[in-house]
Amino acid sequence: MPISISLDLTDVEATQLAAIMGCTPDQLEEVMAPFATAALEEYTRMFLGQRVFTRGSDAREFRLLLLIKHAFDNRFPDDQRISDLFQTTLSESRSLIKSVSAKYQYELAGAKEATLKAVLDTAAQRDDAWLLSINSRTVVEQLNRDLVQLGSDLPPVRLKENTGSTYVVAASSFEKLREKYQ
Repeated sequence: MPISISLDLTDVEATQLAAIMGCTPDQLEEVMAPFATAALEEYTRMFLGQRVFTRGSDAREFRLLLLIKHAFDNRFPDDQRISDLFQTTLSESRSLIKSVSAKYQYELAGAKEATLKAVLDTAAQRDDAWLLSINSRTVVEQLNRDLVQLGSDLPPVRLKENTGSTYVVAASSFEKLREKYQ
């Protein structure tokens, strides 16, 4: 059902929102459309009695689920992006994404796979290892859980020394992960 809405923002608010969303004020309509879709679905599910929450944390988790599905192209956002949008600390954001990953694991199976595949697709080979740029500890933890399932002798994904978000993966581990997600 097509719905058209408008939102009155001052120029200062539009500029601030554009900075948060990583776009220009002229691009806000296009950038915000998937977020509006997620919000409309949230309200619709509540009105229909399908998703009525008594705890604020449940509502936030469902809201993140909808944002993953509608605004993040069915991929998990990085920790900082969640912090920017939910006004939370990085620690709180990591906890939120972990809760959503566990609670909605079956609904988000495709998002998890797409996220991990995208991370592996951007890997750069260095000598006998691969480098991954990962801005989410949840993603790193999932890759390491996968490696345990794929073989107990596979080295884990580990943070590259003196970096904040570059991870090193042994060639043997990378090949097993690539097989799983290709």
